[in-house]
Amino acid sequence: MAKCKFFIVDVFAERKYEGNQLAVFLAEDAFSDTEMQKIAREMNFSETTFITSAKDFNVRIFTPDVELPFAGHPTIGTAYVFQKEIIKSNIKTLLLNLKIGQIPVLFKYKSGNVEEIWMEQNVPAFGKFFDPESIANILGLKEEDIDIRFPIQEVSTGLPFIITPLKNLDALKRARVNREKFFDFVENTSAKAILVFCPEARKKGNHVSVRVFTEVPGFEDPATGSGNGCLAAYLVNRQFFGKNSVNIRVEQGYEIGRPSLLLLKAEETKGKISVSVGGKAFIIASGEFI
Repeated sequence: MAKCKFFIVDVFAERKYEGNQLAVFLAEDAFSDTEMQKIAREMNFSETTFITSAKDFNVRIFTPDVELPFAGHPTIGTAYVFQKEIIKSNIKTLLLNLKIGQIPVLFKYKSGNVEEIWMEQNVPAFGKFFDPESIANILGLKEEDIDIRFPIQEVSTGLPFIITPLKNLDALKRARVNREKFFDFVENTSAKAILVFCPEARKKGNHVSVRVFTEVPGFEDPATGSGNGCLAAYLVNRQFFGKNSVNIRVEQGYEIGRPSLLLLKAEETKGKISVSVGGKAFIIASGEFI
């Protein structure tokens, strides 16, 4: 393998050493597909990205096991590396070329520094419904913990998630996923992750708490941009807050010691839902892969 510079980035974090960890490699044509997969497995973060063309903004995303067409925190974190380490100027927008297509990224600045990074997600697709009893059984919860006023539904803005409304923060904290039941369940679904949420938060000024259970290492994800994009679309589609738009702050990752904050905006106009997910990012380390 060729030598290659890389960065470790904390994404959707309010400060360093929080949020979701990401490794970003300035790869260009240094690695084969097999080598990129091996490196992602070596890093063992939920995702690792490879900038395969800095000139054309081409990016590939790998979990330790597979390549993904799209994922949220890798998009935000890689865009930040582009701005901070490659472009080195206060650009307003950036179009990243991912397997799923182009994803627009918007930068907001304060005192000359990046304050927030926002990505637009694809138009949401709404899929299958699931019965509360089955999902509660997987989550180790009682059926009455689920808010049955709203459906449990598969939603995708590029990567599908099973969106599950819970009544309160207590229920969200008590969720203990049965791994065997989870893996048996997702064998027959397009979505390979369950996102549970409730309309309560720990910190004043925040609106919703989220947990995401997925197949990738660690099993619970600390901050999930793709999943929260699906949640934003769901909240608008179901008018969860009584209107066809949301502009909210979401907490995630507290149960696994990686507190995270995601910013969600979504709105339905003429039958079409637009979705944007934002947050902060911090480069905490850089090195050379040899």
